[in-house]
Amino acid sequence: MIAFTIRTVLYGLALMGSVFPGLKSEKAFHPLHVSTSDISYNAKEGKMEVICTIFVDDFESAIAKQSNAKIDLIKPEQHNAMDILVKKYIDANLHIKTNGTAASLTYVGYENNREVVNVYLETEKVALPKKVDAEVSLLHNLYNDQLNIVHITVSGNRKSAKLEFPNKTISQSF
Repeated sequence: MIAFTIRTVLYGLALMGSVFPGLKSEKAFHPLHVSTSDISYNAKEGKMEVICTIFVDDFESAIAKQSNAKIDLIKPEQHNAMDILVKKYIDANLHIKTNGTAASLTYVGYENNREVVNVYLETEKVALPKKVDAEVSLLHNLYNDQLNIVHITVSGNRKSAKLEFPNKTISQSF
């Protein structure tokens, strides 16, 4: 229930930013620093699929801090150049193990969805997970009040947890 509430707040704040563009200052726009990571096992493909949802302005700031580069995730002409930096940031801040073995994440891409960015990843084929471990440190390089919500779904069984800074690991058994 808390995950649904936080996701609703996240999208509500994003919508308010597009309806009231004057609210774009960081503190007024979204004083809650939150991301969500949805990790799901696709039994048909035999892969773990991941979607990370992060506010655009926060994500741009985090990538800029890591890479010392000017970041613009919105402009279509910058998309290919930003793909490299988004992948590098996610590689450094998201790690998954299935059944105790590190899962190599393949970056699929990112897309803008109003005021948030969705980043898509997947693993190679893995056996049906009995245990999933995730290390999520998204935006930890920016905020000491960062909240990362992690949803892990295997065989229709969804388990969620919130990782409050500085915590970054979750382990779920199925």
